[in-house]
Amino acid sequence: MQDLTEGVARFQRDVFPAKAELFARLATHHTPHTLFISCSDARVVPELITCTEPGDLFVIRTAGNLVPAYTPGTDGIAASIEYAVTALGVEDIVVCGHSACGAMTALVEGHDLSGSPAIATWLRHADASVARTSTDRDVPALVRQNVLAQLANLATHPSVARAVAQGKVALHGWVFDILTGRVQDLTAPIAA
Repeated sequence: MQDLTEGVARFQRDVFPAKAELFARLATHHTPHTLFISCSDARVVPELITCTEPGDLFVIRTAGNLVPAYTPGTDGIAASIEYAVTALGVEDIVVCGHSACGAMTALVEGHDLSGSPAIATWLRHADASVARTSTDRDVPALVRQNVLAQLANLATHPSVARAVAQGKVALHGWVFDILTGRVQDLTAPIAA
């Protein structure tokens, strides 16, 4: 906790004054251009990876960067997605997986999650990803398939489907490699 309190003190002393104008604008305006859905993994920091400023990204972080398919009812992830698309008018949505993902590793290696029932239930949102991954014990392949499957789940959300159909939102699937810092765009058009 000491590191955090010292970090807050450095922020207030060094960072905030240097960005006072930005924070003054952010105090009254919230207009992020991108919804960024990534893993909760502490090694994956969307703002750092994209070199964006506060206010640029609306971020949702979930274990395994999982996005449940839309179902009616109360769901914090669905509400955040809908808010980003309908209220904030984001223009892009990125689902970003990453190397060495603990959630995908647990699935590939068949970890016993009986002592972690919430995790086991949550990881069922990756069942389609596992089914689409043809190579056993290949975490990177599952990470890629999972990003694509989560994009498909994202498209089931009515606000997203409408915005995509109207050309107001574009969907992107990325994989961040922690070791190299590289980002692979799984949805980029393939050059001829």
